[in-house]
Amino acid sequence: MELTAVLTPAPEGGYVVFNPETGTTTQGETIEEALANLREATALYLDFKLGHTARYVDLDRYGTVPL
Repeated sequence: MELTAVLTPAPEGGYVVFNPETGTTTQGETIEEALANLREATALYLDFKLGHTARYVDLDRYGTVPL
């Protein structure tokens, strides 16, 4: 599964990043931080949707967030 990251500059600085496949949204001061936060938010979302079967979800197994 490949996941999409939609980055938007935030008016106050930094970036807001959204994953349309899962609906997860987060932010970061840099692009790298925003993407890392999105990976974490998406992993938590997938963990919940998969029935809490793992302590965390490895996005390398379930999908990638292209840079």
